[in-house]
Amino acid sequence: MNLPQNFGPAMLITLFAGLSTAIGGGIAFIVKKDNLKALSVGLGFSAGVMIFVSFMDMLPEADKLLLANFQYNHQWLTFAGFIIGLVVAVLIDYFLPDHIDTEDVLNPDAPAHRDYKIKRAGLFTAIAICVHNFPEGMATFFTTTQNITLGLSVGIAIAIHNIPEGIAVALPMYHVTGKKRYAMLYAALSGITEPIGALAGMFIFGLFLPQVLIGALMAAVAGIMIYISFDTLLPLAKEYGDWHQSIVGILSGILVIWVSLILIGG
Repeated sequence: MNLPQNFGPAMLITLFAGLSTAIGGGIAFIVKKDNLKALSVGLGFSAGVMIFVSFMDMLPEADKLLLANFQYNHQWLTFAGFIIGLVVAVLIDYFLPDHIDTEDVLNPDAPAHRDYKIKRAGLFTAIAICVHNFPEGMATFFTTTQNITLGLSVGIAIAIHNIPEGIAVALPMYHVTGKKRYAMLYAALSGITEPIGALAGMFIFGLFLPQVLIGALMAAVAGIMIYISFDTLLPLAKEYGDWHQSIVGILSGILVIWVSLILIGG
C-alpha cells in the first residue's frame, strides 16, 4: 500500500494535536481556576474553525470528489457520508461518554474527591478520552493529506480542544497516585490514540475503501467534527467562562480561518 500524499506533515500535525493533552496536564497544576476562563475563548475559537471548515470547505470538496464518479446521486452520497460521521460520533459518545464535571475536576480538595469511586474516575476518563481521540486523529490526518493548511487549522482546533481533556485526566489521576509525574503521563497517553487512529484509518481506508468513495469519507469526517463542536467544544467553552467569551472565540475562529483560506486561495 502506497503512503498517502503529505504523509509526514499529516502525522506530525496529528501527533501535535494528540499530545496537547499533556499541555492540559501541566496547566492543571500551575493555573488557578479563575485563569482557566481564557480557555473559553480558545474552545470557542476551536469550534468556530471546525464548524466553518466542515460546512464551507470539507463538504463542498467531498461533493466535488463524488461528482466525478456519481453524477446523479453525488449530493445524496455526501449527505449519507455526513450522517454516517454523526452516527459514529454519537455511538462513541453514547457507549463511552467523556463529559467532564468542571467543578469536580477543578476542586480536587472537595469532599467528593475523597471517595474512592470518584478517584477512579481519572482512569475511566483517560480511557474514554482515548476512544474519543481515535476518530479525531483520523479526521486530522485525513484532512492534512488532502490540504496541509486546512489540516493544520483542524489540528490546532483539536489541540485546543484536548487541553481541558488533559486537565480532566491529570487531576483525578494525581489523587489516585499522589504523584504529579504519573498524572502528567496519563494525560499525555490519553492523547496518543490520535496518531494511532491516523495510522489505523490510513490502513483501513487504504485497503478497503475505493478511491471513488474518498469524498464520502471526507463528508463523514465533517460529520464527526460537527458533532465534536456542538457536543463538547461549545458546552465546555460556556462552562469555563461565559457565553459572551464563547461567542468571541467562535466568531474569531470563523473569521481567522476564512481569511486564511482566502489568502491561500488567492
